[in-house]
This record gives sequence, C-alpha cells and structure tokens, in this order.
Amino acid sequence: MAEENFDKKETKKSWDCCSSRDKQYYRGGSDAWGWVYFLGVIGTAVYYVQQVSGFWLVVLAILKAIVWPAFLLYKVFQLLGM
Repeated sequence: MAEENFDKKETKKSWDCCSSRDKQYYRGGSDAWGWVYFLGVIGTAVYYVQQVSGFWLVVLAILKAIVWPAFLLYKVFQLLGM
C-alpha cells in the first residue's frame, strides 16, 4: 500500500513540466522581446501619425503601428519571391 502511494507521488513530480523555476525562466526571456516590440510600435506610430491628418486616419495609423511586423514580413517575402 505504501509503495502505491510512493509511485503516484513520483509520477506526479516527474510529469510536472511547469515548475515555478521554469515559469520564471520563460517569463524572463519573453520580456526582452516585448520591449523590442513595444519600441517598434511606438516608432511606427510616430512615423504613421506624422503622415496623416484627421481623427480616423490617426486611429488607422495607430492600428497599423500595432501590426507593423505583418507589413514588414509581407514586404520581405515579396522581395524574396515567396
């Protein structure tokens, strides 16, 4: 009986893929790329907003700034002929 309980506890520990140490490691790695993306959004928002006038065009410029990586990749793939 004691052996069965031991096996269950050991199995649970061996399959625990998301310990607090792992979560902290992965969270720390994604923060750096979040800042790069954030700075890119700010830079593209300034660029797009300077080119337009009018409330709705500014709103559209901000939305374009949020998805700027999609525009960038589209142009890169277009240049590569994909």
